[in-house]
Amino acid sequence: MTILDGKKVSNDIKDEITEQVKKMKAKGEKVPHLAAVIVGNDGASLTYVASKVRACERVGFESTMVRLSNTTSEIELLDKIEELNVDDNIDGFIIQLPLPPQINTQKVLMAVDPSKDVDGFHPENFGKMALDMSTFIPATPFGILELLDRYGVETKGKHTVVIGRSHIVGRPMSILMGRKGFPGNSTVTLTHSHTKNITQITSQADIIISALGVPNFLKAEMVKDDVIIIDVGITRVPDETSPKGYIITGDVDFDAVSKKASYITPVPGGVGPMTIAMLLKNTLLAREQRM
Repeated sequence: MTILDGKKVSNDIKDEITEQVKKMKAKGEKVPHLAAVIVGNDGASLTYVASKVRACERVGFESTMVRLSNTTSEIELLDKIEELNVDDNIDGFIIQLPLPPQINTQKVLMAVDPSKDVDGFHPENFGKMALDMSTFIPATPFGILELLDRYGVETKGKHTVVIGRSHIVGRPMSILMGRKGFPGNSTVTLTHSHTKNITQITSQADIIISALGVPNFLKAEMVKDDVIIIDVGITRVPDETSPKGYIITGDVDFDAVSKKASYITPVPGGVGPMTIAMLLKNTLLAREQRM
């Protein structure tokens, strides 16, 4: 059994990006600049955005955090997005989700300039991804592909089961794993909350990508020997024995399933660190396209 170490790979990617940024500086070129817009005071969102800012500092990017109050109107947010769209100093930006209820999330994501949409959420970029065209791939799916690539995990001809159909992970992964090329060329089954006999499906899978958000959902009896497991789930589970009062748990019963798996991602330390690394990679790509 091999651990797919997202922490190590993400650090490797950040080191590679750092070297590219050094070369840009040596040539007198503008370094990439990432902006993040956060509306409200959601603790998890603030922590996540702060980690993105730190990652930018590490690789030599410029970064800007735009903080708006929880009472910000949809029109005010759209005006701020337009400012970022036309600001030549900003190469890419993200809108931290979730947004407050008074704001239409889809309308906001549609307002982002596709050439600066480093989250890969705009329909234009999603459509290009589905057509195998060059574009920004959403950071978490991009990170999963990178993990499979760097560990040389064979996907061609395999049966991939994706659990969860969100626009952020499940649906794009179902498209990407079936595309021509590597990683890809697998036969994909997309499962969700209305799927019947899910154990019958997962027990036939060569690769399982779980993005359900239900702690320890995937049990050992649901998988076959030598299965490849990608656990995207990340849930805070109360635990009085932990100094923080909780532990981070994935969708997979790691202790039991790892005994049967050939490759598996841990939680934490698997897919999570890859997401920020690939956001940086998309921002570098956005800068290169604007040069």
